[in-house]
Amino acid sequence: MVAAGLAGAFGAGGATAHRSTLVLPKASTPGAFNPAVRQSTIDQTICVHGWTKTIRPPASYTNRLKVEQMAQYGETGSPSGYEEDHLIPLELGGAPRDPHNLWPEPRNQARHSDPLETQLKHRVCAGAITLAAGRTAILQYKRAHG
Repeated sequence: MVAAGLAGAFGAGGATAHRSTLVLPKASTPGAFNPAVRQSTIDQTICVHGWTKTIRPPASYTNRLKVEQMAQYGETGSPSGYEEDHLIPLELGGAPRDPHNLWPEPRNQARHSDPLETQLKHRVCAGAITLAAGRTAILQYKRAHG
């Protein structure tokens, strides 16, 4: 219910306008959680302003992984047109460096999911939804819309 409502509010139709360029997460990218982030720790982790900057992997790591995963995904575009995206975002307690949580997402696609990630984090931190509900919502959205 949360995912459908929020995905609709954040322009799932806008994402489908780029259907020909959508790159959806594959089975090799099921997502992975950061074990430090649990419902009981959100006030010390994801809800602390700037916390994700402290755990974000360096570009040297994600750029190398992006090229490898682009080949696995059959993507032949320029690597600069993609970002190595966290399926479960750092904002919702996704594992920062686990390749099972990272995938090559076209940059134009990321513009559609990034606002939803932030909105879900704000709702989790406000106590409007649980961390589990936020994670479920973003997974459903990204598996359908990238």
